[in-house]
Amino acid sequence: MGIRTIRMDDDTERLLSRIIQTTGLSITAAFKEGLKVFQNELIKTKRGSPYDLYKEMNLGPGGYAKTPSTEVKNSVKEAIKRKLKR
Repeated sequence: MGIRTIRMDDDTERLLSRIIQTTGLSITAAFKEGLKVFQNELIKTKRGSPYDLYKEMNLGPGGYAKTPSTEVKNSVKEAIKRKLKR
């Protein structure tokens, strides 16, 4: 079991006092309940992997690239050559 020391501003102290008075919980029990609630909220709002986020995004039809992604390096070289040959 770990022992933690935390610092709270006046508003947080008042909030904790109200929670303890309202629920009758000890400070430790109030913090434990708060952590459980916070964990449940994190689980509800978890976005998942970057790919999951990508799937949610509406990127439109695409198909406007001039070069496949596998050939970008060569395409950039060619574009620079064309620009410098003016």
